[in-house]
Amino acid sequence: MIIQKLYKKIRLFSRIRQEPYLLFYRLIGFVPDNLDLYELAMCHKSTGVKDAQGNAVNNERLEFLGDAIINSIVADIVYHRFADKEEGFLTDTRSKIVQRESLNKLAIELGIPKLMQLSPKNGALHGSNIFGNAFEALIGAIYLDQGYERCKQFIETKLIASSIDVNKMANKEVNFKSRLIEWGQSNKVPVEFEVIETFHDRRNELTFQTHVLINGLVGGLGVGHSKKESHQNASKMALKKLQEDEEFNEQVLLPKPEVSTDTEDTGLAGESTDQASELPADSTDVAVQPEEQTRN
Repeated sequence: MIIQKLYKKIRLFSRIRQEPYLLFYRLIGFVPDNLDLYELAMCHKSTGVKDAQGNAVNNERLEFLGDAIINSIVADIVYHRFADKEEGFLTDTRSKIVQRESLNKLAIELGIPKLMQLSPKNGALHGSNIFGNAFEALIGAIYLDQGYERCKQFIETKLIASSIDVNKMANKEVNFKSRLIEWGQSNKVPVEFEVIETFHDRRNELTFQTHVLINGLVGGLGVGHSKKESHQNASKMALKKLQEDEEFNEQVLLPKPEVSTDTEDTGLAGESTDQASELPADSTDVAVQPEEQTRN
């Protein structure tokens, strides 16, 4: 046993002197057993790399695995940290800790951008979530290479202890609606909230169901016991979709075709305008256009 441990230390020492191992040792704090996993975690799909069979080689599968591992570990931490809290509070706190902004920030602080393999032709990568995604892929690589406990130790050290005050984060109020509206304004995209259904739940409490339209496309659905709460929940879902669904992101950023008006239909248009002007001011939900400067 002693000889095996000594041999392993000698082997690790020889590895750490090699450039790729040294780079990842500085990043994660230990020497990888399977370096290929860590290099794959830093490979973005924009490189277009394929294996001998023609299959795409990138970090998306590791990102999927890492996302699940992070959520599991943070749930474990939150569960034990807040022993007297209910499920809703725990879920909300976990979401705040693993939000994309936190992972992007941590990835940059760790130096992940310097290790990323990206296509130099893709200028649209700036400002996206590729570094946070790469952090998730890195967690997936650590899990496959070292196991769950090493992952937990790394997340507790890098994400929780050094970057996040869990107690402060748990009590932080996040205004998802304001964030979504600000995103719409910065991208010159209209954001609209519409209550599509009201009903009474099992406790006979009035409940609202809202969907949020981003440039005319449904971005999220939200349910709550007030319009405000349903708007918040719909916005939260929409922000998540914008972060994770690249196809949806591209669709909402496409300019809408201009609707041509026919001079022959002036009378009909005037009649419709008159009818709309007769509606009470509170009969419709809020439609936030990009040029608005106010906040709901």
